[in-house]
Amino acid sequence: MDLLDELAQCGDWYEALRDQHSRLAELQAFLSEEEKQAQILPVAGQRLAALRMTSLEAVKVVITGQDPYPGLQGDVPHAMGLAFSVVPTIKPPRSLNNIYKELAEGFDFAKPAHGDLRGWAEQGVLMLNSVLSVRQGEAGSHAKKGWEAFSHAVLDLVSQKREPVCFLSWGKHSHALMGDVDEARHMVIRTSHPSPLGARKAGADFEAFSGSSCFQRANDFLTAKGRVAVDWACL
Repeated sequence: MDLLDELAQCGDWYEALRDQHSRLAELQAFLSEEEKQAQILPVAGQRLAALRMTSLEAVKVVITGQDPYPGLQGDVPHAMGLAFSVVPTIKPPRSLNNIYKELAEGFDFAKPAHGDLRGWAEQGVLMLNSVLSVRQGEAGSHAKKGWEAFSHAVLDLVSQKREPVCFLSWGKHSHALMGDVDEARHMVIRTSHPSPLGARKAGADFEAFSGSSCFQRANDFLTAKGRVAVDWACL
């Protein structure tokens, strides 16, 4: 399945992103060449899963990261199209373990044995990486190939929504996508990436992920704006 066919399965995103169809065609040509040389993750048909699982109309929280997990467990890819999520048979990666630890600080949250975050997507949490594909074993290998502009276009559409949305921006690649978000209407919480190397680091314009209470703050924002909070324990 190519990217345009996959976008056609993404409900209201297909028409909303019509001006990105040519960009997706160019990205598909790039991926087709890449697949002659390496295994590309996530597999075809899952690269736009974030849009397929969470419609534009439903979005109330956005979580943004860098690029898909590049690893395999046996023949099973870790990446499944949602930022930070893995297929149910894969143990939670270290970044996701830190996400679970942060959740446990603010909620009655029992860490699940899996790392499948589709329960959040079904509640209106859009989990979108800056870059939506990667060579197996080569983190960052598809950076600056066109994905960043596509992801920026997706977030522009969310920013144009009338309903308030909370953006959880994790890591510098994610921060770069936030420039045009209307912060007069929406909330942006910028933190470090939840990876073991960065979770406790803060910068001049972002907080440390650990201890940020970002999930509770997102829910507080939503309820203050009359929207339904996310049940983060529903996984």
